[in-house]
Parts: sequence; structure tokens; C-alpha cells
Amino acid sequence: QVVRTPQAMAVVDGDRQLCYEELNWRANQLAHYLRKMGVGPDAHVGICVERSLEMVVGLLAILKAGGAYVPLDSAYPVERLRWMLEDSGATVLLTQEHLQGIFAGLSDALPVVALAAAAPAWKDERDTNPERDIIGVAAEHLAYVIYTSGSAGLPKGVMVPHRAINRLVLNNGY
Repeated sequence: QVVRTPQAMAVVDGDRQLCYEELNWRANQLAHYLRKMGVGPDAHVGICVERSLEMVVGLLAILKAGGAYVPLDSAYPVERLRWMLEDSGATVLLTQEHLQGIFAGLSDALPVVALAAAAPAWKDERDTNPERDIIGVAAEHLAYVIYTSGSAGLPKGVMVPHRAINRLVLNNGY
């Protein structure tokens, strides 16, 4: 879509918006930064953000880096969030500055990247698409890990590979 209509609106959040070209640039910069942090195929990356432009940039960046995202709802109890991060084996956590307090004390063992920071750590990274053949993601690699409700005890992570998403899209005529 970014090639066909780079200036078309891709994401709108209140009075903020990103066109496809800018969304792609931002996601690429963050993806290159995540790659330097060791994110690649099957690396789990926690993402705890409110619905926002940053959420879309973060999710896209994780996938572009070759990682699998682990969505974390900030409304969950802190113990549950910490358990999910530990259980998933997340190598990095993406969050928003105002949510960082939830994860206080984890930053020693888990790098925490604040999205929407005034001067993000990845602002000087390249804005070009990461090269697919270098990243090496294949259909059997994970796209995301989603946790069950945990109503029968602890929540369990369900690992979803790219192949399953592709099949879903193709079978539903998207």
C-alpha cells in the first residue's frame, strides 16, 4: 500500500494521523533498532500500549524485524503482566512512557523501549525496509503469541505462525 498510495492516510488517532509513507518510515526505523537489540525470527517482543499511532508503529516494527509480538493489556493486574512477560520469554518490551511504571524493576533483565518518546532512541536509524532475505522469516516462524484468559488457572500462551494468518486471510477472501 505504501508503494501504491504513499500519501494516503493509514492511521488516524484523534487529531493525529500518519500516511502510509510515514508509518512505513517510523516502523522501519524502530525495526532496525529492534534488530540491533537481537530481535529476529521467533524472538518474542512484549508490547503494552494503549490504542494509538504508536501501537500500529510498534506492531509493524516487530513484524518487520522478524519478531513475534506478545500483546499485553495495561488494564491487567501487574502480576499477570509480569507473569506473561516471563512466561513468553520476551526479549524486549515496547510500551508508552506513562505505562513504564507498571514494569518498574524489570528493566534490569528486560530492555524497555518507550514509544512516543520526545527523542526516541531509534530516531537516527535507517528508514528503509529491512531486507527480508537477511531477516529470514518464513511461514513457520511466529507472528504473535496471545494469552488465554486464564480462567482455569494461569493463562497459557498460544503461538501463532505466519502460515496460520496467511491461511486465515486467503480462506476468508481478504
